[in-house]
Amino acid sequence: MTNMFKMMKDAVLAQKNLKKIQNELRQKTVEAASAGGKVRVTVAGDASIVSIKIDPAVIDARRAGELERMVLEAVNNALEKAKEMSAEHMKGLVADMGLPNIPGL
Repeated sequence: MTNMFKMMKDAVLAQKNLKKIQNELRQKTVEAASAGGKVRVTVAGDASIVSIKIDPAVIDARRAGELERMVLEAVNNALEKAKEMSAEHMKGLVADMGLPNIPGL
């Protein structure tokens, strides 16, 4: 029975730690760029897009498709970086709980 109470206590602690990590991730950002830095995207650790900056030199209505590809590339790169940052934070939580390293967490 004491093992059950320890498991419940550990679960509550893990939940608190998870919320703490989620709050920390909301505050951290990563940035990615495309087109040699002319398109920059900043993403928070919770995968929300914080900002998109576009150098006016690449804005040309006749080349809208090219600009769209640049923005898409920068967004995807930034989201991938945010995912990696989040995974690193989650590794710490999993380690603190004494669980084995589970791919994808």
